[in-house]
Amino acid sequence: MPEPTSPPAAAHAPGRPTLEAIARAAAVSLSTVSKVLNGRPGVSAETRGRVEQLLHDSGYARRGLDPERGGLLELVVADLTSEWSMEIIRGVERVARESGLVLGLSALDDVSRPGADWIAGVLSRKPVAVVLQFSDLTASHRRQLRTRNIPVVVVDPAGDPPADVPAIGATNWAGGVAATRHLLGLGHSRIAVISGPPDMMCSRARVAGYQSALQEAGLALDPAIAAAGDFSRASGEREARRLLGHDDRPTAIVCGNDLQALGVMDAAFALGLDVPGDVSVVGFDDVAPALWARPPLTTVRQPLQEMAEEAARLALRLRAEDVENTRLELATSLVVRSSTAAPR
Repeated sequence: MPEPTSPPAAAHAPGRPTLEAIARAAAVSLSTVSKVLNGRPGVSAETRGRVEQLLHDSGYARRGLDPERGGLLELVVADLTSEWSMEIIRGVERVARESGLVLGLSALDDVSRPGADWIAGVLSRKPVAVVLQFSDLTASHRRQLRTRNIPVVVVDPAGDPPADVPAIGATNWAGGVAATRHLLGLGHSRIAVISGPPDMMCSRARVAGYQSALQEAGLALDPAIAAAGDFSRASGEREARRLLGHDDRPTAIVCGNDLQALGVMDAAFALGLDVPGDVSVVGFDDVAPALWARPPLTTVRQPLQEMAEEAARLALRLRAEDVENTRLELATSLVVRSSTAAPR
């Protein structure tokens, strides 16, 4: 009987997989695998998907320095004009400069779901690492970046990232507690809340802290003075007009961020109310406009620049070594200014 022929070398053969083995398993040329790996065009979606899956299943990952890769540290933000984003940019840029790298910026319309154009651009640019603002990556995106040894760290995650996605956040629950305790300590008992989007983890955590502080003081949550916005100044003003426009209005409002708090102050002034005489206002973040407001805004400081720096440093460490603890929350702190006072 003729001897059975040996099967073609599989991409998952013992030892570190090679691109030649992956090309044989995918029944394509080595140049096609190289195109997929480097994010270049000229490969059909079906072939690209097959090669990507083989790269993932084989455990292939680039190691060491890529001679084609420039010194680029990429940051993905939602809005290049917002104070929140500017704080994140400053933090990542500082680490990039210290590390001899160039900061690359990408602004996405929908940071919660970056699409195919974004991932293709990243693979083409070959950054040494990526810091994402608010973004959740699909499993496919994570596989593609991991295969190419492009570490990704999320800063201030909107949701609960998968276990294999490193993230740097802040103690949002503790911040909500601190803001509410401050108002309780001043003597307020009818304290409203205007949160950010309910589907965002940081919003829910801040509201949970607010609720916990009320319960600790023996006060029940009143749904009539609980509202939600979208972290914009306009949504803060809109919800505050509703909350403050009746006789049984709250004497204080805890806001999901500083922009919403500024919107609350706009509404109060439009209604002829004094801040803090008629209503005390607390924000969250401590971005620059909080200090410029009149009166200056009491707020919970979220260490945005420090969070961005930690995210960038972690991303660069992950290129060179295994890191056990890839989740970190930095402490928030209450900054008391002139927008809060004892109720009349």
